Amino acid sequence: MKYTSIPSALYTENRRRFVEQMKPNSVAIFHASPTLPKSGDGTYSYQQDADILWLSGIVQEKTMVILYPDNPDKNAREVLVLLRPNDTLEKWVGHKLRKNEATSISGISNVKWLDGLDVMLQVMMNSADYVYLNTNEHNRLDTELPRLDLEFVHSTMKLYPLHHYERAAQITKKLRPIKTAAEIAVVKHAVDITHKALNRVLQFVKPGVKEYEIEAEIIHEFISNRATGHAYDPIIASGDRARVLHYIDNNDVCKDGELILMDFGAQYGNYNADLTRTIPVNGKFTPRQKEVYEACLAVHNFGKKLLKPGLLFPDYVKAINEEMERQLIKIGLITEEDIKKQDADNPAFRKYFYHGVTHHLGLVVHDSGSYTDEVKEGMLFTIEPGIYIEEEQMGIRIENNIWITKDGNEDLFKGIPITVDEIEAAMKKG
Repeated sequence: MKYTSIPSALYTENRRRFVEQMKPNSVAIFHASPTLPKSGDGTYSYQQDADILWLSGIVQEKTMVILYPDNPDKNAREVLVLLRPNDTLEKWVGHKLRKNEATSISGISNVKWLDGLDVMLQVMMNSADYVYLNTNEHNRLDTELPRLDLEFVHSTMKLYPLHHYERAAQITKKLRPIKTAAEIAVVKHAVDITHKALNRVLQFVKPGVKEYEIEAEIIHEFISNRATGHAYDPIIASGDRARVLHYIDNNDVCKDGELILMDFGAQYGNYNADLTRTIPVNGKFTPRQKEVYEACLAVHNFGKKLLKPGLLFPDYVKAINEEMERQLIKIGLITEEDIKKQDADNPAFRKYFYHGVTHHLGLVVHDSGSYTDEVKEGMLFTIEPGIYIEEEQMGIRIENNIWITKDGNEDLFKGIPITVDEIEAAMKKG
């Protein structure tokens, strides 16, 4: 790993929080993500299951975390299962964790090798009444692809059909959105690296630069500062390409007079930052670009003032949409008459703002969490309104990361250029 060690207390606390929610005499078994093959004998870069990361911090394939708080064997109430290292494997793919290394990362003292799992698990299962199994539960999950997590569920239930099975995700979806101070400390490190990358490109951009050259500057800053890499495929969209929400080609020329929408974030310690800024290629907003940008920023700041504990998320979204209507009227894109005549299922503002304004953030960029319940202390959100104008070939989006505190929120990107004047001043230094 490129990042420096994360204190194991972070993962110990997360396990404690999960165990508190388990039923009496139950065992929870968490299974790692698989290694995914490319063409030939290649594999994609390994991405660990978020629950394994949340509970242990272990980034290694074929890892398992087993929690059995009522286990009669007090030494086996939490167990970390790892692939046994061997000389041949390590000659090809490098070092695999030893038991003491895994304990140092995770805080789990009982570490077992995977080849002894079946015997150990049989003893636990014969004693436990309830079994929690983890699967990837997300509202936008692609369910057409074969999934190793479901294969493990099916094989376990076949071996032990008379146990009572529970969804671990019902607990993790409640707990993971509430970030501890230790987790936010890691996120802030990802934010700081992202800030450095933004400063770098603000002074690099000029007419004629290629989108991919900007992307190269970003990843250089990330890796130089010990980030694992991009939190997600970066979006460097100049001109009309900014209206494509997930534009990742990043292969065009940035022209004088255009804006560039840059949506990127660093991953550090497996936690993600998520930033969007829209800047002028030549370092100076035109009057119209400034007008639209400041309307978008007004919606962003409005949302930031709203987010606090106790707010119902649907009420937040409704208020944001109403503020976007006011701003779009102000800059001449829609009228009061348009709103009176609009289809309730396709409101007038959707022509220019056609995505959600906020998502949970953490170990996953679109992290686990509800969008129907109330906002709670500890949640970590993005705020990312956008205005996209086809007839003007313009797209603007502004995004910061907001941690919900006891009385309000903390903007983790506070102090990073966001206003027209701040962006222009930063670009002028280049």
